[in-house]
Amino acid sequence: MKSRTIWLYLIPSVIVLLAFFILPVLRLLPASVSSESGLGLYLEVITNPRYSTSVISTILLSIVVTLASLVVGGLTGLFLERHRFWGRDTVVGLITLPLSFPGVVVGFMIIMLGGRNGLIGSATQTLSMGKLVFAYGMIGLFLGYLYFSIPRVVTTVMAATKKMDPMYEEAARTLGASSFRILKDVTIPALTPALFSTGALCFATSMGAFGTAFTLATDINVLPITIYTEFTLSANIASAAMLSVVLGLITWAMLVAARCFSGTSATTGAA
Repeated sequence: MKSRTIWLYLIPSVIVLLAFFILPVLRLLPASVSSESGLGLYLEVITNPRYSTSVISTILLSIVVTLASLVVGGLTGLFLERHRFWGRDTVVGLITLPLSFPGVVVGFMIIMLGGRNGLIGSATQTLSMGKLVFAYGMIGLFLGYLYFSIPRVVTTVMAATKKMDPMYEEAARTLGASSFRILKDVTIPALTPALFSTGALCFATSMGAFGTAFTLATDINVLPITIYTEFTLSANIASAAMLSVVLGLITWAMLVAARCFSGTSATTGAA
C-alpha cells in the first residue's frame, strides 16, 4: 500500500521531468552538433565576437541586476517585515505587482519612461537639459530586469525575516552593538541562505528573459536575442541550439552553486 502511495507522488513529477526537461534536452543536444563543425561549433562561443560579446554581456548584466536586486529588495523586504504602518499591505501589493506582468509589458513601461517620447526625456527637454533617452540599450534592459527582480527578493526576504529568531539581535543590542553592526553581523548572515537562493533565481531569470529584451532590442546584444536571431532570421538551427545549451549550462551552474553556498551558510549559521 505504501509503495502505491509513493508512485502517486512520483508519477506527476516524472511526467513533468520528462515533458519539460529530459525530452527538450534530448532534442536540443543533437541539434547543437548537427552542423559540419560538430562539437567544434561550441568553440564559436569564444572565437565568434558576436557570440562571445553576447555571452559576456548577458552574464555581466545578470550579475549587476542580481546584486542591485539583493540590495534594494533585501533592505525593502526587511523594512516591510519589521515595521507595521497604515497602508503597508497596499505597498507590499504594489511592489509585488510586477510579478504578474509579462516581459513585453515591462519593456513597454521602460519605453514610456525613457523612450524617444518618454516621460523622463520630455521632462529633461523641458528643463533645457536635452532629451534623455535610455530605454533601447543596456541601461533600459537593466531597469526592466530590475523591475521584475526586486519583487522576488522582497517576498523571499520577508518570509525569511519572519522565521528569524529575534533573540540574537536582541542579545547584540543588549551588548551595545549599533544598528549597522547588528545588520552586518547578525541579520545578513541569518538571511544569507535566502539571499543566495533568491539571487540565483534573479540571475537565472535575467539570463533567459526574452520579452523585455525583445521589446527594447535596438542596441542590445544579449543571449536570448542572439538565439532568436539565429533561429528566425538566419535559420541557423545548430548555432541557436548551441547557444541555448550554453545559456542553460551557465544558469544551471549558478543555481547549483547558489544551492551549495546557501546550504553551507545555513550549516555555518546553525553552528
